[in-house]
Amino acid sequence: MSESTFTAMVVTETAPKTFSRAIVSRAISDLPAGELLIKVHYSSLNFKDALSACGKPGVTKNYPHTPGIDAAGEVVSCSDGRFKTGEKIIVTGFDLGMNTAGGYGQYIRVPSAWAVALPKGLSVRESMIIGTAGFTAGLSVYKLQNNGVQPEDGDILVTGATGGVGSVAVDILTQAGYRVVAVTGKAAEHAYLKELGAAEVIDRETMLAGSDRPMMKERWAGVIDVVGGEMLAAALKSTRYGGTVTCCGLVGSIELPINVFPFILRGVSLLGIDSVQCPVEPRLKVWEKLAGAWKPQHLETTVNEVTLAGLEQPIADILAGKLRGRTLVNLQG
Repeated sequence: MSESTFTAMVVTETAPKTFSRAIVSRAISDLPAGELLIKVHYSSLNFKDALSACGKPGVTKNYPHTPGIDAAGEVVSCSDGRFKTGEKIIVTGFDLGMNTAGGYGQYIRVPSAWAVALPKGLSVRESMIIGTAGFTAGLSVYKLQNNGVQPEDGDILVTGATGGVGSVAVDILTQAGYRVVAVTGKAAEHAYLKELGAAEVIDRETMLAGSDRPMMKERWAGVIDVVGGEMLAAALKSTRYGGTVTCCGLVGSIELPINVFPFILRGVSLLGIDSVQCPVEPRLKVWEKLAGAWKPQHLETTVNEVTLAGLEQPIADILAGKLRGRTLVNLQG
């Protein structure tokens, strides 16, 4: 393979609504326009990546396409001078891996405004174990704190706790001094969540008990919800007066079966978390936190490292809700 070509996963629509994946050689000259050319060292697997890789509607509009909403590596060239050649950088969010060729290729070309410099305290590999999922978890904690939720206020609930966002959220909340209660439907994973720092683990049935009522007993000072649907509704109904709930996921449902009582009787705040269009200032602040005071202490516990060729089973598992922690994709391995 020459210096002008590279290896990438390409998803092709072979017939209407029928898609196939292959690891192929691509030309750097075929990459989209952008000021920044990056040699990708690592990417990761997120729910959006699996949807894009399978041709599910709502993520990628045009095929052939290379998924991968995360990428970290080194600058090859930067035409506007924002970054130096050889500088280590992170790209997450924006249109990467959605309709712009993503991190499942050894090279990407993107607008320089999409990238942030790798903060001190993180290696390139660590940044992608964290990835969009960990950044989303960090942004959730950032918004909880900015809305006044402090460790002394009480328990923080994390739903979908064995997944990518949830597992990192449990870890960094513990680093930040909060008492974490984790929810999971996987009975075999209680010990894993305790290892990450959860003070208590409850199952879905316990969490949802009584959720058919207009309100539930007050318990949570704050919530990081990655599930949506009835789980988010139950979390809102059981959050304490003045508490804050963040919402970033929809694996349970896109519908929210809730009344207005938590908001007008208890003053509960529901904050949406969007890691895609997140402005540069909070994006930098969260990455600095993730490299410092909030750095997850169990990165190697949560990660499964694969090459592009090893993504088939993790893609199936994440779509089936069976994936634990984070899947790291080694583009140079």
